[in-house]
Amino acid sequence: MQSESLFIEKENYKLHLKRFYTTENAPSILLVHGSIEDGKIFYSKSGKGLAPFLAENGLDVFVADLRGRGKSKPHPSRDNNFGIESAFEEDIPDFIEKIKNITGKEPDHWISHSWGGVHLMAYLAKNEAPTLKSMVFFGSKRDIRVQNLKKWLIVDLIWFGFCTFLAKTKGYLPARQYKIGSSDEAKDYFLEVNKWVRSRDWKDLRDGFDYATALQSKTLPPILSITGANDKQIGHPVDCRRLLKEIGDQDNFTFKVIGKKQGYKNDYDHINLLTHRDAKEDHFREVLDWLRN
Repeated sequence: MQSESLFIEKENYKLHLKRFYTTENAPSILLVHGSIEDGKIFYSKSGKGLAPFLAENGLDVFVADLRGRGKSKPHPSRDNNFGIESAFEEDIPDFIEKIKNITGKEPDHWISHSWGGVHLMAYLAKNEAPTLKSMVFFGSKRDIRVQNLKKWLIVDLIWFGFCTFLAKTKGYLPARQYKIGSSDEAKDYFLEVNKWVRSRDWKDLRDGFDYATALQSKTLPPILSITGANDKQIGHPVDCRRLLKEIGDQDNFTFKVIGKKQGYKNDYDHINLLTHRDAKEDHFREVLDWLRN
């Protein structure tokens, strides 16, 4: 397996795209991470994770670092602020164009973790993806309505409360410093994500464009949405399932909970759904088979 770092140079920012592959001219996949993350949720320094696994099995894998995350520069700060629209109106089109330049076509498949799924669907609401064959969501939701102790503590108290205070006072969310995430977030991006998470309607914060209605009017490719049985707050099965309903609940959508009750080795949570040592044989292989079929 080979890997390389690719960069997209823009006037005010630079985007990083990590590629894993074993053969040329293989089906291509774009992987997009979620909030307070970067692309390393899909791979480790030792060559483990979903991205290397897919490449070892004959796929051409491209892992994005959205603006300011991972090796994409500059990182969020009081002086480097940007909003949520930067991800799906600029970054994702840039990544798709880069992949097209390398492979000769747009990616065949999209895979996302958590909020990355919202970015991809927001892009798709306003754009066509003629070569897109399927999408896979890992713990992706658009809003959070589940009510339990973990949700009240982690989402309401820490995320909406403490993190909002940090973002407004420091000018960005220093997630790494406070050990609440692997990447910092720009202030406007963080606050706008929160507005969508708390809203019943999925509408653009600038012009009122209705993403859900737009997606419901499209014939979408097959979607496999999975989440962990032990994900109690950030990707709860109830909230993840509702995202599929919001975008139209078409016949080619498949939803699965990954846990012991469903026959898997572990009750996975929001992060180890992608990072657990058992994931490769437990559900990564199932995802690979689904992509092939």
